[in-house]
Amino acid sequence: MGIASDNVTQTSLYTVKSKYAGRNLLSGILFGIGLAAFIDETVFHQLLRWHHFYDQSTTDVGLISDGFFHAFSWFATIGGLFLFADLRRRNALWFKRWWGSAMLGSGSFQLYDGIIQHKWMRIHQIRYVDNVFVYDFVWNGIAAIMIIIGIVLVFQTRKRANPLKGLSLDD
Repeated sequence: MGIASDNVTQTSLYTVKSKYAGRNLLSGILFGIGLAAFIDETVFHQLLRWHHFYDQSTTDVGLISDGFFHAFSWFATIGGLFLFADLRRRNALWFKRWWGSAMLGSGSFQLYDGIIQHKWMRIHQIRYVDNVFVYDFVWNGIAAIMIIIGIVLVFQTRKRANPLKGLSLDD
């Protein structure tokens, strides 16, 4: 009875997690984007005052753009957390998949910021110094590492053909 019951429980849990795999992914990505944007805005815009979201105008415009950026980061974070709470309520939270997608969202946002906003659009630089290459290298390197970690974790939680093979309740 115990082994059969455990198999049914694991199969049911796997079925629930599989059904909500996409929502776990979306929740983590939104949270990751929001968290990375929040840290960027708080640390680099407010505390260190290295730049504003938009530096091609006056300081007042830069501060207003920071406010919109901050609002965006919180909308993304809260949206991700609402989905997270719904997944927990449904007993469908796949924490490893969620954490991987949060890393993927954070890294993707940071890489987008470092390449598109800093270099291509030139709306701001990470820091206004003579040798910005070091800052860009570290910024984009950390982003790439987060993306790789996220991809590995999400890949490890892809749907398996045999739900009982190697699946633990913590995956």
